[in-house]
Amino acid sequence: MKKDSQIQRKSARAVEVPRIVGKAEAPRTSVRKPSTSPQGGVPQLAAVSRGSSAGRLTKQMIERVGRGVTGACIVLVALLVVTLVAMVAGRGIATFTADGIDLGSFLTGTTWNPHQDDVNGMPTVGALPMIAGSFSVTLLSTLFALPIAFGSAIFVVEVAPRFGRRVFQPLVELLVGIPSVVYGLIGLTVIVAWVRGAADAMGQTITGFGIFSSAIVLAVMILPTITSLSIDALAAVPQEYREGSYALGCTRWQTIWNVVLKSSAPSLMTAVILGMTRAFGEALAVQMVIGNAIQMPSGLFTPASTLTSVLTMGMGNEAMGTVYNDVLWSLALLLLVMSLVFIMIIHLIGRKGAAKRG
Repeated sequence: MKKDSQIQRKSARAVEVPRIVGKAEAPRTSVRKPSTSPQGGVPQLAAVSRGSSAGRLTKQMIERVGRGVTGACIVLVALLVVTLVAMVAGRGIATFTADGIDLGSFLTGTTWNPHQDDVNGMPTVGALPMIAGSFSVTLLSTLFALPIAFGSAIFVVEVAPRFGRRVFQPLVELLVGIPSVVYGLIGLTVIVAWVRGAADAMGQTITGFGIFSSAIVLAVMILPTITSLSIDALAAVPQEYREGSYALGCTRWQTIWNVVLKSSAPSLMTAVILGMTRAFGEALAVQMVIGNAIQMPSGLFTPASTLTSVLTMGMGNEAMGTVYNDVLWSLALLLLVMSLVFIMIIHLIGRKGAAKRG
């Protein structure tokens, strides 16, 4: 009996061992063969690889299309710029190459009468009165707008940011959308009349037209441009600069004057130059209030003219190919050159500012 029980125990142990081993080996993972479709087609892994390759091809096509579209936009803009510059330059230079007018007399002459010949038998086309008028109006309007624009920017960024951002800045930006003719009408009916009335009160008799009235109108027109760009310039100054100044015991206005304004000086100069560019190229509003007298400005309250006012008055009245038409294209070329000079100044200021920031 004892022998039978021992034999049964040994056999039971022998039976239990494979069960334990089987449980221990159960977690082993087995590699499954790729299943095939019921029709005996391509394996699913091949289908997945085809889908991923198709997705990569689609992404590559999208990248190529995006590069092609954006590149075409760049080429289009470059062609437009080159075409405009070439067209204006070609027609403007014809005054000196085809018509034989001297460049020096054109830039320094003080008499403008293209229909009348001078002693040398050439048309009298002295552009100096328009050049002087354009620069006078531009500089005076910038002088009027600059303190208001900088003061408004300081208020919006440093004094009352919530009110400035939510209320004041949107109101200022609304001025950008007002057409130039509206500014001209307001200047004609309000500014010119006010200047005339103020002169009458002082015993002077003037028409009210002139550089002063034009400068006031242009100052209002360029005010949103200078103000918005000045706000962005002041807001770009790191807050750590202000905190460091306060930590040294400086007041708010000392911090604004010695830290904020000096740090943002290049960007503020860019805002001023852009405002001057806008003022230099304005035509309709200036034409309505400056008086359009082609003569050297003898004062701020005497009628004068600018390059843009002469262009708008004369371009539609002369036939293409005539000397007068070529001379007007030369005035347009002069405007274009001045705009390019302003843009170059902006880039130089930006580079110097970036160099100072390191």
